[in-house]
Amino acid sequence: MTLALLAALAVAAAVFTFARVVRAVEQAVYQVERSDGAYELRSYPPRVVAEMRLEGSFEDVGNDAFRPLAAYLGGENRSRMSIAMTAPVTQESSSESIAMTAPVTQEGDGSSYRVCFVMPASRALETLPEPTDPRVTLRAEPARTLAAIRYRGTWRESRYRENLERLKAWIAAQGLVQSGAPPVWARYDPPFMPWFLRRNEVLIEVEPPR
Repeated sequence: MTLALLAALAVAAAVFTFARVVRAVEQAVYQVERSDGAYELRSYPPRVVAEMRLEGSFEDVGNDAFRPLAAYLGGENRSRMSIAMTAPVTQESSSESIAMTAPVTQEGDGSSYRVCFVMPASRALETLPEPTDPRVTLRAEPARTLAAIRYRGTWRESRYRENLERLKAWIAAQGLVQSGAPPVWARYDPPFMPWFLRRNEVLIEVEPPR
């Protein structure tokens, strides 16, 4: 076996392992009401998000918001707590850490966007610590019905808009009615995930079918 082949197999194994670790992240809860290949009609229960509102280009705002939102989850919040440890016994002041949940969502009107991290289902708004970064805010969202299309690949705006048009056509063909809320772009993977493994979605809120 050549060194080149061994290197390729090592890279493939590392990518596979990395993908499994990322997939272990808790994902937003929803119930599939209708399935049609890459398309789904979903019911989402109420949830809490950490969000940032900012202006910029479609492809840049997600990266600009990712670090402050991730920092909030990593402990940049106002919930300080003392932790007692053994062997040896020490005491330190530490910020509360919050598990990350997929996906990261983005919505907007072409110049102003809202980027959100979905909070774990076990956390209510009143139990979450206040962010120390004033750009990060917490918001409780009501239950919603969303039509979704799944796709893999790059995060280019052209790919988003291509799938957005496909989803609109599917909604019309299904006889569903859009609610008027802006479309949502959902990314389930971090920026360092290889592009060909990324799970992406476009979602549009619709009126619940009767």
